[in-house]
Amino acid sequence: MIKAKKSLGQNFLIDENVINTITDVLDIKDKSILEVGPGTGNLTSSLLKKKPKKFYVIEKDNELSLSLEKKFNNKITIINNDILKFNENSLCDEQLIVFGNLPYNISTEILCKWILNLDNKKIWFSNLILMFQKEVAERIISKYNSSNYGRLTILANWKLEIRKIIDINSNSFSPKPKIDSSLLFFSPKKKFFQLKNVNNLEKITRIFFNHRRKMIKKPFNQIFPGNTKILNKLNIDLNLRPQNLDFDTYYKLTDEYEKLRS
Repeated sequence: MIKAKKSLGQNFLIDENVINTITDVLDIKDKSILEVGPGTGNLTSSLLKKKPKKFYVIEKDNELSLSLEKKFNNKITIINNDILKFNENSLCDEQLIVFGNLPYNISTEILCKWILNLDNKKIWFSNLILMFQKEVAERIISKYNSSNYGRLTILANWKLEIRKIIDINSNSFSPKPKIDSSLLFFSPKKKFFQLKNVNNLEKITRIFFNHRRKMIKKPFNQIFPGNTKILNKLNIDLNLRPQNLDFDTYYKLTDEYEKLRS
């Protein structure tokens, strides 16, 4: 019997009802899909019944990769690699539907990697169906003027439509984690605010949210020293705190930053 490795943030999904809910989110018949962190293959088995055209899985754990190979033979393509180091664009020419019970310890890192590397001309996925620690999911889908609103919210919602599908009790996993999870559904936006480089948005939000409980006067002047034109143009009150600025304001601030640097 394979034991979950704490170092890899492994918690295997065992609840059949939850597995069926995830499998039924989208029609994947004759579609190409990618599963990240398949673990012991419980979700993999359920997805295979839906008859996808191509089925890729990425599993970092060598022991689990060998186990999956024995269990599924040639039904899936197993990539024994670290998802944080892997280039998803190299997998296939068509868009992938991605499923993932992401390891808690690197879930935000994985999502940020995908967001920061999105190609405007060709996005490599059509949908993401991903599981996160519940409090992380709440940060991703939060609205401005809330305590959960932050850098991750702004980055994720720039090019992606996001909705929560279900919350998942910790009893649905083995070993049982100390916290609950949430399943989120992502799809690329057809229209989004045009920026030259998403890394500039990452930089702006990092500076603003470094001191999230303080007023934005200091971070604003760090980026735009004494620039009252931008303040007036965007109608920004420097007495506000970072969570009081909506998505568009951060995108517009990034746009102004790019204009000054061009």
